[in-house]
Amino acid sequence: MQAQIQALLAAQGGVGAGGAGTGPNAGSHMEVAKPAIFNGEAGKVGGFITACRLYLKMKMRGTLVEEQVQWVLSYVQGGSADVWKENVMEELESGEMEYETAEEFFTNLRKEFSGGEEESIKAMELRRMEQGRKTMEEYMQEFKRTARGSGYEGRPLVEEFKRGMNGGIRRKLMEVENPPISIKQWYRRATALDRNWRESRREEERLRKKEVGGGGPKQERQSLP
Repeated sequence: MQAQIQALLAAQGGVGAGGAGTGPNAGSHMEVAKPAIFNGEAGKVGGFITACRLYLKMKMRGTLVEEQVQWVLSYVQGGSADVWKENVMEELESGEMEYETAEEFFTNLRKEFSGGEEESIKAMELRRMEQGRKTMEEYMQEFKRTARGSGYEGRPLVEEFKRGMNGGIRRKLMEVENPPISIKQWYRRATALDRNWRESRREEERLRKKEVGGGGPKQERQSLP
């Protein structure tokens, strides 16, 4: 198994964040970042899985599930992850374990290393999140990333999103005749309202500068003897 992993790494161009596979299984010439090494830290398992999913989808589509699992394992190194990796490799070699899909393997990986800690961390981050000076689009994307795996859904998720957004937008949306209900409605309408408000501010600033620029010379001519 270890020899297979090394051969797979050589075909993919070696371990290293930011590289792109060039081996026979590289289905696309598009550059795709590789995941950072995962050492078993609970707070990083979600990001690691996301990076691996993207790479498998873009560069290893159509390869055998066994090869995909081996590739992911090649980025599991150090700390408590080494022992788990060795156990998984032994079980795969002996036939005690077999994954039908890469997602099944990712589920096992998440269960092993999150231990509920990742959900608690994300829930805490969600409760602290505020829009501040960010655009609604920026706030929404950050909120979505944190909400995944936080355990929040339905009404509680909506309430956290409302709590973190700037008060002016929240009040306008809550005071309309048909306020948004679902989280998707809040995302869509809050983003549209924020975008319109910012565009209006830019237009007002443009007109103000135009008025100031046009009025200056006229005032000067009036003051001439």
